[in-house]
Amino acid sequence: MEIKNVTDSFAALSQETRLEAFRLLIRHEPEGLPAGEIARQLAVPHNTMSAHLSVLARAGWLVSRRQGRSIIYRASLGHMQQMLNFLVRDCCAGHPEVCKPFLTAFDECCTHDDKE
Repeated sequence: MEIKNVTDSFAALSQETRLEAFRLLIRHEPEGLPAGEIARQLAVPHNTMSAHLSVLARAGWLVSRRQGRSIIYRASLGHMQQMLNFLVRDCCAGHPEVCKPFLTAFDECCTHDDKE
């Protein structure tokens, strides 16, 4: 992956509303949310939210599909994985213990209770 693509991608997340929208969509995987519901939950005007969602989609952070009159947005977990891989690709440099805290953090965030 080229550094220009990576910096453009991270630039799309470097705005508070867009970062909040992406985090909200991560919490709603795999169903996703309609654009209007994202705007409602984040208390952002619909036209403003639409612009933010477009920026995130162009940068690869979101995918969308039409469902009737709504557009359902989802976080692009594949893109997120590519960006994280880019950040830690050279992390270990032959010393796997250096990366262990990162791997542990991912295990903790991705573990789900079956109590529901």
